Parts: sequence; C-alpha cells; structure tokens
Amino acid sequence: MNIKSLLLGSAAALAAVSGAKAADAIVAAEPEPMEYVRVCDAFGTGYFYIPGTETCLKIGGYVRFQTNFGPDLDLRGSSRGRGTSDWDTFTRGQLQIDAKNDTELGTLESVIVLQTNADNAVDGGSTFLDSASFKIAGFKFGYYYSWWDDGIAGETDALATKTLFNSVSYTYDGGAFKAGISVDELEGIGREHLLGPSGLPNNFLRKDNGLGVAAMVSGSVGGVTATLLGGYDTEREAGAIRGILTAAIGPGTLNLAGIYATDPNVYYNESEWTVAAAYEFKATDKLTITPAAQYFGDFAFINGVDAWRVGLTVGYKITAGLKALATVQYQDVDDSASYKVGGDETTGFLRLQRDF
Repeated sequence: MNIKSLLLGSAAALAAVSGAKAADAIVAAEPEPMEYVRVCDAFGTGYFYIPGTETCLKIGGYVRFQTNFGPDLDLRGSSRGRGTSDWDTFTRGQLQIDAKNDTELGTLESVIVLQTNADNAVDGGSTFLDSASFKIAGFKFGYYYSWWDDGIAGETDALATKTLFNSVSYTYDGGAFKAGISVDELEGIGREHLLGPSGLPNNFLRKDNGLGVAAMVSGSVGGVTATLLGGYDTEREAGAIRGILTAAIGPGTLNLAGIYATDPNVYYNESEWTVAAAYEFKATDKLTITPAAQYFGDFAFINGVDAWRVGLTVGYKITAGLKALATVQYQDVDDSASYKVGGDETTGFLRLQRDF
C-alpha cells in the first residue's frame, strides 16, 4: 500500500514539473504570409496589380541615341541657321507609367510620361513632364498630345504646329467609327516655328491662356481609314482643317493628307495649304522603307512663296526591343525678297532605340 502510494506520488510530482517546464517554453511565431505581385491580364500584357489594391500598373519606356545632320544646327538640333555645326548628338530617356482599374463608370485610366534629354551642358540631364492625363467614360483630362500629333508614315511630313496642350476632351469610340471634341488651353506658338523673323504679321504675337477647340471624326472600312480633323484658335480667330487617308495596298500602306488654314493659328501655321503623301513599304518583317513628299502653298503664309519636300525613312528591327531608324529630307523654298525665307537644305538623323 505504501509502495503504491509512493509510486502515485512520484508520478504526480513528475507531471507537475513537466507542466511547469512546458509553460516556460518559448514558441516561435509563425511567419506572416507574403503577398506576391500578381499578374493582371485584364488590360493586356505587362500589367500587374499594385499589392493590396485592384489597380493594374504597367511600367515602360525607351532609351534613344540619335545624331541629327543638317546645315548650321543649333544646340537643340534645329536647322534654322542659328548655329555653326552640321551635326548634333543627343540621348533621351523616357519612362511611362500606366495605371488602370475597373469602376462602375467603366475603366479608369491614367498615364504619366517623364522624359530626360541629355544634349549639352546647357540643357542636358533635366527631367520634365512630357504628358500626364486620366480618362474615364470617354472623357480625358490633363496635359497630353492632341489628335493633331498624329501624322502620316515616315519622318517627312509637317502636318501640325503645336500638338501638346492642357485639355479636356470627349471621344466616342465605336470601334470602326470614332468622333471627339477637345477644348485646349493655348499658350502661344514657339518662335522656332516662325520662319520670317523680320516683318512677320503682328498676329504671330499672342497673349497666353487663349482657348482652342478641336473636333475629330474617323471611320475604317476594311483596310481603309479616313480621318477628318479641325481646329479653331479663338484668340486669332483662325483655324485649320485636315484630312488623312490610309489604305492597305500591296505589301504596304498608302498615306495621303491635306490641310487648309484660313490664317496662321496654333494648330497649323506652316502654310496656307499643303498636300502630302507617303508609302510605308514592309520589305520584310524587320525592314520598313517609307518614301514621302509634301508640297506647301503660300509657305509661311507668304503670298506667292511655295515650297516642296521629299524624304526617305528606313526602319529596321534589330532584335526584340532594339530598333534603328534613319531618315534624310530635302526641302526647297521659293526665294522671297520681302521675307527672309528661301533656298534649299538637306537634313536627317540616325537613331537607335531600346524599348521596354
């Protein structure tokens, strides 16, 4: 009986000691689950979800190395007879951030484009906002390129003057049919566009914060697309209308364009009227060759002064993400005794660009 009691007591004592030690034991906390970045395929390739949100983000851009050629290039590569060099090289870096998410009003889209141009010690290396906007239910707000920025194939045509504005626009997109209207803040035409610095009409000088209105309609049938665009500058009380037609013909695409302007205005002040053509020839999957030409009537709105331009642009896809572009342009302007314009010049550039 005593032995049994002793055994029971010993067992109870061991259980108590074991319980005390177990209470003092340190238990490591389990690691919290990590939220990995998820691919978002709702808006195409390259998008991913911002962790903790339903917003899809895409980051892209390019790095460009380019050498311009032409007579008397200035420090910014513009051939206006203000410099002493016949060539100029610069490097550009551009970063684009797109964000999209679905809402009860449709897809909410936004885009930010940052750009840096490194050319010389004066203006190289500064980063600036190239454009920024958001769009929902067909309405678009921000600082962005207008429909006037869309030209024809190649690097020959001059079919717009100023294309970047703070704007509010609405676009109806029916697939094969599109139409839109835009209200643009106009803040003047840069002096680099003025080809006759002495004796130009006073209406080239304008006050800031003017107002412009642009309207667009476009339709596609098969391989043919026609786009009609108009812009009215309320400060100068002048406007321009432009038509562009593209058609898939043979191994390439034919581009035709025409513009008429009532007077110099922010949307188009290159000439009173112009016609242009280009043929984008797909020689191979990697090689594209685009010859083009343009004729200007009353160049720089000078009566009786006409001009013409021909050019050739060659693009080649070297490998995935890397492409090359080369172009050469020849332009001839009638001489004018009243305005300091006239003569001919040959310009061009060589470009390497890595897209990502």
